[in-house]
Amino acid sequence: MVNDCWLIYIKRGCGCMANLVDKINERHIRHDIPEFRVGDTVRVDVWVKEGKKERIQAFEGLVVAKKGSGVSETFSVRKKSGGIGVTRIFPVNAPTIDKIVVVRKGLVRRAKLNFIKGMRKEYRVKERN
Repeated sequence: MVNDCWLIYIKRGCGCMANLVDKINERHIRHDIPEFRVGDTVRVDVWVKEGKKERIQAFEGLVVAKKGSGVSETFSVRKKSGGIGVTRIFPVNAPTIDKIVVVRKGLVRRAKLNFIKGMRKEYRVKERN
């Protein structure tokens, strides 16, 4: 019964359904996240749950990619840990992210830095003013 009502509502061409989705999405978007780009070095403080305890764990590395927009926006951070490269994908608006701090602003000429994975040498990023 409820699904039939929504179909009728959408078929009429009201356009109100899109507004409803936008209102719900707007509620979940975080406004305390700083602006950062691909090539920046960021420190992401993430809430980690271990048993009954919760703590904040910092993950610092190079922003390799940004993807999506709005509520579904994500970004990938890559760091070297013990000589092994670790890439982690974070949703920007996730409640598990405590804060994001831009450590260093970098200047790169690519939208995605996925080629870093196969490099043997360390990739150098120029500083952006």
